[in-house]
Amino acid sequence: MPIKSKAKVTRSVAKKNNESPLPKWPPLKPLVPTSDLMLETILQDQIVVIRNFFTSSLCRHYVSFLSSLPLITTPGQPKKGDALRVNDRFEVNDPSFAESLWKNGGLQELVTRPNEDQELSRQALSQLWGGEVCGLNPRIRIYRYSKDDESNLLSLPTSPARTTWTLLIYLTGPSTGCIGGETVFYPEFGTAESLSGKDNNGVNPVVVNLEAGMALLHKHGRECLLHEGREVRKGEKWLIRSDLCVKR
Repeated sequence: MPIKSKAKVTRSVAKKNNESPLPKWPPLKPLVPTSDLMLETILQDQIVVIRNFFTSSLCRHYVSFLSSLPLITTPGQPKKGDALRVNDRFEVNDPSFAESLWKNGGLQELVTRPNEDQELSRQALSQLWGGEVCGLNPRIRIYRYSKDDESNLLSLPTSPARTTWTLLIYLTGPSTGCIGGETVFYPEFGTAESLSGKDNNGVNPVVVNLEAGMALLHKHGRECLLHEGREVRKGEKWLIRSDLCVKR
């Protein structure tokens, strides 16, 4: 029995050693003080933004760094039930970076602190986020969209008990030469689950314009709205994605 256990440990260590090394993420500096930032509601209980979450210099630093990562182009035909995204991406499971983004980046304070001006008590925040937020999903995704890349999203629930809102941090926008790439939501359709083959002709979408340094939070899972990313017409759209995690 001890020999068998030792073999298991050896294989486990070997497998771990064969994994790709984690990126050496640039420091999250400089940042705007969290006291100068706020949650801005775009659509009640569905879409929230934090403007200037990343400074312009930090955005430039991260785009330069992310350009050196081994990005993989996604296939144009997704699996059944998956979102259609034609882009270049990098994915990694990095709890340390997720924690740094959560704590050092200021998200923890912004997402969990009561705000008297906005009348967001702790109870209201818990209801908004779908529970007590404990951090970010360690599965970090980097997306790069170039001209003509598509992002037609139909988000369906995967693990609603663990993650409740998607976090997108935009690193480029019109100020960096990226034209297009807006994120568009269709509240008139209701949730993505209730889409039932409808098209988006004749509806009034909610358009979140691309803005370098802005963080976008939107509800996902069973209450996710149908949404898509408009085509990038010029330049490159870079973003960092994670998710809010709540306690079970």
